[in-house]
Amino acid sequence: MNSVTFTLKPLSPFRLDLTVWVLRRRPDNLLDRWDGYTYRRALALKGGITIATVCQAGTTASPELLVTLLASRFDTDMTEEATALLERMLGLCIDLSGFYDLAARDRKLSVLAERFRGMKPPRFPTLFEGFANAIACQQLTLTFGIQLLNRLVQTFGPSHSPDADALHAFARPVDVAGLDSAVFRTLGFSRRKGETLIELAHGILSGRLDMEALEALDDEAVLRALCSLRGIGRWSAEYILLRTLGRINVFPGDDVGAQKNLQRWLQLQEQPDYQGVRKLLVRWQPYEGLIYFHLLLDRLAVAGHLP
Repeated sequence: MNSVTFTLKPLSPFRLDLTVWVLRRRPDNLLDRWDGYTYRRALALKGGITIATVCQAGTTASPELLVTLLASRFDTDMTEEATALLERMLGLCIDLSGFYDLAARDRKLSVLAERFRGMKPPRFPTLFEGFANAIACQQLTLTFGIQLLNRLVQTFGPSHSPDADALHAFARPVDVAGLDSAVFRTLGFSRRKGETLIELAHGILSGRLDMEALEALDDEAVLRALCSLRGIGRWSAEYILLRTLGRINVFPGDDVGAQKNLQRWLQLQEQPDYQGVRKLLVRWQPYEGLIYFHLLLDRLAVAGHLP
């Protein structure tokens, strides 16, 4: 195996630990690995499977990331592809100065924003990974949804090595399109969810579903396009808008866990419904999605997962 090491400089402020926790969501996530200092993940690049390790060498105010890539071979294109992917996944180039300016003028938000200062909004690297995350977590607890995704990755995700303890990249459309939906039942997915994943894999491979095409649309057009797909409803579409397309103004309002997080943060007597969530978040436009991520971190902190 060969390796290459280089540095990346995120826009300040930045904290790798908080950003990775928003990406991984649960400590048993086997794809996005975090040991308290180093982020590790297998990436499916055009030139092959690459293991990326990332650690933060600089401070929150003056951040610098040390990146090491491990693969059977390297060329300039692979390094550039990995760099672009990590910048996207970890939100390294996102300027949140507007959000921090808003928080400085809002007593309620300022406490939350300062506590988790440096978190950048992460994104799933591919459209298929975004679809799969949304589908796996539909009408299930996040903990169980992550377990389903672990099984999908470990069973069908490509690996850099045949060793049992090797890291697997996320399953690609080509890895899933030829499967029978019955296979997903053995992983714990419902038959319908398995069929939906296979259909979406075919749609991406055919070019009918395309990340760049969706990125060119406004929020409402994306919602219409996604909700026209079998197995994709409003929650899934908004989840993809935020976590895959990076629309940080979108708070998935049907997310029961997020509703509870909002209720706890605002000390509400009742859990807000979809319309209630929208009304509550008006004062923090256009950063509703950042509220969603900060409340996730707050919940993880309460559970004892954050330092």
